[in-house]
Amino acid sequence: MSREPLTQDVIDQRLADLHGDWSGSTSQLQRSIEFADFPTAVEFVNRLAPVCEELDHHPDLAVRWRWVEVVLATHSAGGVTDLDLTLAGHVDEIAATLPQAS
Repeated sequence: MSREPLTQDVIDQRLADLHGDWSGSTSQLQRSIEFADFPTAVEFVNRLAPVCEELDHHPDLAVRWRWVEVVLATHSAGGVTDLDLTLAGHVDEIAATLPQAS
């Protein structure tokens, strides 16, 4: 998986394959997820953590009540890489298995 910075065109193309709540620039990707309740938001983080360890890539996460803010960037590359988009896909997969706010 490449750790080379991607262009905005490539990022935009790849974001089209992800959940519609993702936004991004060449510097970072971000998505806010509103879960059904606080324990579910924490469960999401707990399920995501092993995936991050496996990829050796760690997002910035903020838990606020039932919301989780996810920010992805490859700091060593100075922006968004394939690794960030791969992890974004895992975020989507895990979030989809948990109850979200209506």
